[in-house]
Amino acid sequence: MSQRFARRFFLGTAAAAMAAVSAWAEPPTTSLRPVGRDADLYKQAIPNVSEIIADSGITGEVAFAVVDVESGTWLEASNSNDGIPPASSIKAITALYALDLLGPDHVFETKLVATGGVVEGEVQGDLILVGGGDPTLDSDHLGQMAEELKEAGIIGVKGKFKVYEGALPATRAIDPEQPDHVGYNPGVSGLALNYNRVHFEWKRGSNGYDVTMEGRAARYAPAVRIASMEVVDRRGPVYTYENQSGRDVWTVAKGALGKGGSRWLPVRRPGPYAGDIFTTIARSHGIKLGEAELAESVPEGEVLASHRSSDLRVILKDMLKYSTNLTAEMVGMAASVKRLGKVESLRASAAEMNKWAVEELGMENPAMVDHSGLGDDSKMTVHDMAGGLARIHGTGLRPLLKPVYLRDDRGRPEQDNPIEIDAKTGTLNFVSALAGFLTTPEDRVLAFAILTANQDERAKISRAERERPPGARSWNARAKRVQRGLLERWGLLYNAKVAPEEEASEPEAAPTPDEEPAADAEPEVEAVTEES
Repeated sequence: MSQRFARRFFLGTAAAAMAAVSAWAEPPTTSLRPVGRDADLYKQAIPNVSEIIADSGITGEVAFAVVDVESGTWLEASNSNDGIPPASSIKAITALYALDLLGPDHVFETKLVATGGVVEGEVQGDLILVGGGDPTLDSDHLGQMAEELKEAGIIGVKGKFKVYEGALPATRAIDPEQPDHVGYNPGVSGLALNYNRVHFEWKRGSNGYDVTMEGRAARYAPAVRIASMEVVDRRGPVYTYENQSGRDVWTVAKGALGKGGSRWLPVRRPGPYAGDIFTTIARSHGIKLGEAELAESVPEGEVLASHRSSDLRVILKDMLKYSTNLTAEMVGMAASVKRLGKVESLRASAAEMNKWAVEELGMENPAMVDHSGLGDDSKMTVHDMAGGLARIHGTGLRPLLKPVYLRDDRGRPEQDNPIEIDAKTGTLNFVSALAGFLTTPEDRVLAFAILTANQDERAKISRAERERPPGARSWNARAKRVQRGLLERWGLLYNAKVAPEEEASEPEAAPTPDEEPAADAEPEVEAVTEES
């Protein structure tokens, strides 16, 4: 790891040590309470790897690796060099990439730039909404910017209202293989709004359904004109999508709606969407703007209003907590732009992160096609993941990860359990991942990665089934049992610090007492997220 990388992290570590978030309900189940080092008999009750996998009933492939971060000693591993989709666990690496290149105190700024000066409240040239790569911008922030314009006495624009989204390369969807309507797979560019989603709400009335499409935030919820929804009397499919003259045109099957409800739909044109919303909000403040047009570049001009994001450390903590794909893609591409000066596409940016991971984290064969882990073609080995995390322990990432709690016999999180775990999960259909850090009761720190997948089952899923495929939830539950069993095993078995020569030094030579059976796969999938 370069001195530059380590120094940046150490400078930010103190400020990064935020309070842990509330109990998290992912990995471990029932826990064995560790006892003192002088009583070794409890180790005889610790299940071996093959028992853990067999008891889970999982099918497909199970790969894992665990390493002592102080000595660099590999303690246990299996299938450690197999490339497996890492799903959202890769966001931990994306966070490292962004922190290294941009710095923990980096903020993203969105501006309103006027050309030609202002005369009697009217912008003499154009007004440009300039995106600065902020993944957290929402309608309320645009509302605040409109309020600033009003306070400055702006009433209109003589020229045009334009939107600039070219700070980052634009793509219509993170993964084109996902269903059209899933909110976790929006378009991406250098300007985002409301996580590039539109809020679709419906309510049945006496004459059919009342439907709204809004750019909803806490204060502002303007109607959206760039996206429309029509209720159609059909049995299926539930949703259809078409690009019609620069607009997102949706239909929904009447029979699927019931009395009422809502969901978030993806936005495919982030720049025009933000322009649409800002035009409506500005008009509500008495500021007349024409329809938004895309700007090819940012001209010289006067900044009339701006919005600055929270610092990168806060943004990444939320990204890792909520696993927001859009945030991962935008901060990852922003890091690539900082590293290269320009980046042509999302895939090109991911390729640059792969190179960085080799140079800075000592990885051997990272093969990511995006920064969120949503794409099927992304592959990672547990050797690379666990090894990379071990190399950067103590440099600012762990305080950003979620705490994971072992559970008692009744399934309740044991927040006082002496085994402490902070990690990033990842869930796709028939893919489940977990990677992070474990501290044993005797303060031994381990880095680990667990990747499970049934790629044969995943390959059978049609595009239309991606949101909720048969068997996915039950398989994911089995994958979680594997994760819990392994974490508990490692927290107990490797509790005490020992001399390096007493343990294995290479991943595949790790002391797994038995060969594990082949593993199957089925992940838990929420109604609106394959990977959220």
